Amino acid sequence: MATPSPDASGLPPVADLLADFGVPYAGALGSAITFVLVFVIVFVLGRLTVIPLINRLLSARNVDRHARVPLMKLTTFVVVFAALGIAFGLAGFGNILTSLATIAAAATLAIGFAMQDVIANFVAGIFIFTDRPFRIGDWIEWDNNEGVVEDISLRVTRVKTFDNELLTVPNSVLTSGVIKNPVAEEKLRLQFLFGIGYDDDIEQATDIIVEEAENHDGIMDDPAPTVRLTELGDSYVGLKSRIWIDDPSRSDFVKTRGEYVTAVKNRFDEAGIDIPYPQRELSGELELPAVEGVEVADD
Repeated sequence: MATPSPDASGLPPVADLLADFGVPYAGALGSAITFVLVFVIVFVLGRLTVIPLINRLLSARNVDRHARVPLMKLTTFVVVFAALGIAFGLAGFGNILTSLATIAAAATLAIGFAMQDVIANFVAGIFIFTDRPFRIGDWIEWDNNEGVVEDISLRVTRVKTFDNELLTVPNSVLTSGVIKNPVAEEKLRLQFLFGIGYDDDIEQATDIIVEEAENHDGIMDDPAPTVRLTELGDSYVGLKSRIWIDDPSRSDFVKTRGEYVTAVKNRFDEAGIDIPYPQRELSGELELPAVEGVEVADD
């Protein structure tokens, strides 16, 4: 469908048509009608063509739902802005459009200085959507904080901690530092250090640690569990166990490790393998107050 265009006088054909019928204020009324018609036509065409096309492109690239929603909102905003620009031009409001553009540019510059943090978070949000260091439902750790990602927007990311607290984190905080995402891959390696006494049988303790890992349903057989002697402490021999769990989450991680360590501890007790208490060496001098009539001999 062809859109009306201004004639040589600078007014759209609708204004001339109304003037022929003697309609008062034909120029202004015709421009307004043209503006509305062009805006509706361009907006509808954009909704029927551009937005579905962008949606199909995002789906073809396997963009996640949480990333697709803000991108589609941004596409809708662009369609509305384009419809307004074309409607202003074809309605003969070119001077108004130029003035609005100048005002918008000046306002954008002023707002940019006043909202540097907001803009930084917005840009960081775009990087989060494109780089995808984490997704909704992932367990992440940063700056001594950790939790499960509940929502990601272009300005902030909402994370629920394991104490059921909701943290609203500016996106720039998450992109300016190191983020640990333990569940980004399909499997996670866990490590635990078992300490046994120097008089205990290392091979027997190693066999128990491996057997309990193999008997646990939540621990993977491939990669296989391993045990290495890694420490010779003051009162213990350190055996570090390395196990893998599949499709990890925070709850799976805590539950699996707790059950595994408990099973090994029970087997150690049955086998008479000692887990030594930590020992601390105390040093210093003890001063006693002088007592009348008592002499303290010097060594």
